[in-house]
Amino acid sequence: MKFFKLTIYVLLCVLFSITISCDNDDTSPPPPTSIDSDNDGINDDDDNCPNTDNLDQLDTDNDGEGDVCDEDDDDDGVLDVDDNCPLTPNPDQSDADNDGIGDACDNTLDPLFRCENGMAGPYPCNGIDILSMIDVATLSGSPTAEGSDIWGWTDSTSNKEYAIVGLTNSTAFVDVTDPLNPIFLGRLNSNAGSNFWRDIKTYNDYAFIVADNVGNHGMQVFDLTRLRNVTNPPETFTADTVYNGVGSCHNIVINESEAIAYLVGCSSTNGGGPIFVDISNPMNPTFIADFIGVGYSHDAQVVTYNGPDSDYTGQEIYVGSNENEVVVLDVTDKLNVTIISRFSYPQLGYTHQGWFTEDQRYFILGDETDEQGFGFNTKTLIFDFSDLDNPALFSTYFGPTAAIDHNGYVLGNDYFLSNYRAGMRIIDISNINNSSNPMTETHFLDTFPSSDGAAFNGVWSVYPYFPSGNIVIGDIESGLFVVQKSQ
Repeated sequence: MKFFKLTIYVLLCVLFSITISCDNDDTSPPPPTSIDSDNDGINDDDDNCPNTDNLDQLDTDNDGEGDVCDEDDDDDGVLDVDDNCPLTPNPDQSDADNDGIGDACDNTLDPLFRCENGMAGPYPCNGIDILSMIDVATLSGSPTAEGSDIWGWTDSTSNKEYAIVGLTNSTAFVDVTDPLNPIFLGRLNSNAGSNFWRDIKTYNDYAFIVADNVGNHGMQVFDLTRLRNVTNPPETFTADTVYNGVGSCHNIVINESEAIAYLVGCSSTNGGGPIFVDISNPMNPTFIADFIGVGYSHDAQVVTYNGPDSDYTGQEIYVGSNENEVVVLDVTDKLNVTIISRFSYPQLGYTHQGWFTEDQRYFILGDETDEQGFGFNTKTLIFDFSDLDNPALFSTYFGPTAAIDHNGYVLGNDYFLSNYRAGMRIIDISNINNSSNPMTETHFLDTFPSSDGAAFNGVWSVYPYFPSGNIVIGDIESGLFVVQKSQ
């Protein structure tokens, strides 16, 4: 009996000991270590290079391994020790000028013609290098074609840059991502014959193209993402769709904050005034309305207004260059357009094209024939638009040559002027508030060196909006120039 009790007692003790042990079992993870092997102030558990001092924790390719201990910082498959751009992905290791720095990160590319002693090859210059050129015959496939408008597109997926070059017979697409070695990808032929005026604008990943005085051309729509997959250039493209609600049009305007194309100078019953087309579905452009109240518009700019006149903040403002006057319209409601103001100016020849400064305080206007008609040098007019109801001529700028001015665009404090026979001129407008000295020319490239006279040769237009800072020029006789400000 005593033995039995003793046995029961021992078993109870064992069970009690097991219970106590289980109750005290701590299965939670151990506390984080406070070890800092490289003494950089960051514990090893949080350090993306625990054995190498890197207080900034920089991780270019976001792979969890800090740059100082990552053998391939840009994750392009090429080890840093062999990579000619160790912080910029470039698996092809392209190095056009063979300077040991890959093209993807080389800011000192060796241009086709460097601007030295006032000349870039055969072209007079000031501070503009020519990176590359493609002639009109190559782009157009014709020995008699000429160049006209030019625009650009940057692929948001790949960041590649493309020039879209208007020609008398077609539209050419050129990959200018490597500005020293542009790739002519192909052309989209005219929808209805050849003529001098072809104009292009982009919205999202589509190009919209019109042509003037060529019959029933309509508005061609081209899906620019197709350029990603060109394997055997140059190709002959076809349009993805054509909007046939118009025949010929001189120009197209797109405010990229709204999905509306403004077709102007069209051979239509509204006398060439703006026609509003919904392009929110680019494959199905849809007529909204048109406006006949101010007659023919040769060109225009439309902005979502955020300038000094608070009466119109947030409104869609249309500034039309209408041959013999400038018109300012509120086009927010396409079915109920209102005229804000309309005005002319002294020594008027042909009111051609203009562009807002970025603060929308001033509007810079070019008159295409006043140089011929009045005999003065290139004249640019600056209007004060601080009160849209009462714009006022603020100042004028005269260039150094007698050449005709054509299209002009603003980027920051630079005004990029296509100046026909005087080429491309870049004019500093940082002092535009000063009426006595509002503009100063800082750079130029003269693509028609034989003459700076007042005639229609040379640069038709310029596109300065690529993120790379490279500029593309459309020249009537010479085709495409890819240029940059001298480094």
